Amino acid sequence: MKISFFRKVWNAITKIEKYPDMAAEGIGRAFSYISKLVAILVIVLCLGTLYQTHKILQEGIQYLQNEFPAFSYKEGKLDVSNEKRLTISEDDSYVGRTIIDTKTEEEQVVNQYIDEVTKAGSGMIVLKDKVILKNGAVAGTISYNYGELLGQMGIQEFTKETVIDYAQGSQVVTLYVSVFLTIFIYSFIMYLLTTLSNAVFLSIFGYLTTWIARIKMRFLAVFNMSVYALTLSIILNMLYIAVNIFIDFKMEYFQVMYVSVSAIYLVAAIFLLKTEFVKQQAELMKIAEAQEIVRRELQEQEEKEKREQEKKERQKKDKEEKKKQTEDDQEKGEPQGSNA
Repeated sequence: MKISFFRKVWNAITKIEKYPDMAAEGIGRAFSYISKLVAILVIVLCLGTLYQTHKILQEGIQYLQNEFPAFSYKEGKLDVSNEKRLTISEDDSYVGRTIIDTKTEEEQVVNQYIDEVTKAGSGMIVLKDKVILKNGAVAGTISYNYGELLGQMGIQEFTKETVIDYAQGSQVVTLYVSVFLTIFIYSFIMYLLTTLSNAVFLSIFGYLTTWIARIKMRFLAVFNMSVYALTLSIILNMLYIAVNIFIDFKMEYFQVMYVSVSAIYLVAAIFLLKTEFVKQQAELMKIAEAQEIVRRELQEQEEKEKREQEKKERQKKDKEEKKKQTEDDQEKGEPQGSNA
């Protein structure tokens, strides 16, 4: 019987004894189940990202209106109305140390900016014709030319006022939708591949466990059970993402817990299946013994009935023989010539 998705989620968390039944539904339904679960996880991630994007956007608007100088962009050139460079510390910026200087064109000064951002670990350098990004996880820097980057988006010119109006207008919904779809597609593919790889490694561990438990199971069945064993870990990951939307909460050994919880569920399901198998074997032995007793009783009953039948047949035969003998004796005892 087909089990609904949310019923499977509930069974996967609270009813380990249902794992064999769910695994027996096949690889197709297991893949469909994990895809839906990952999709829900990614939706939570996307909503959290949209919330943070909205928060950053609002903070950016406030900063532009109250603190940032006027600026304009036209024909691939950005001009910030400030004679000196602007510096935003890594504590006040989401991208790290940020340096804004649209006046300088000296390569030596730009190199000094790069060195400064590199020492800070990560950051951004905004120049007249390009932006330079530095990520601590990647060696070197990445630069984007305004003309090429914004030209692909169809943006030819803007000012401080038009940027603020756009950010506060209804057109920003398009930006949110674009961010949501982009993050959803990319994250769904990455999370699904990661989850499937976790299921494969977990199923290898589970298959070794079946050897220890001395229970014969196909690897595909163990893989299906591994998919369901990941349920609670994925839900905990959702909660972890949801908490981090509102507060900066980091758990150092979360990945270890993620794998451990899944492994515990899978091992418990395998040994529970082993226990059920032993119990069924014992019941089958009892049934076999009861069948043997019944068979013997039936056999004895048949032999008894057969003996009684043989006895009746002998009695009937003896009676017929006796009757025949009596008739013969009567015929021999009649006087000769009695008819004269």
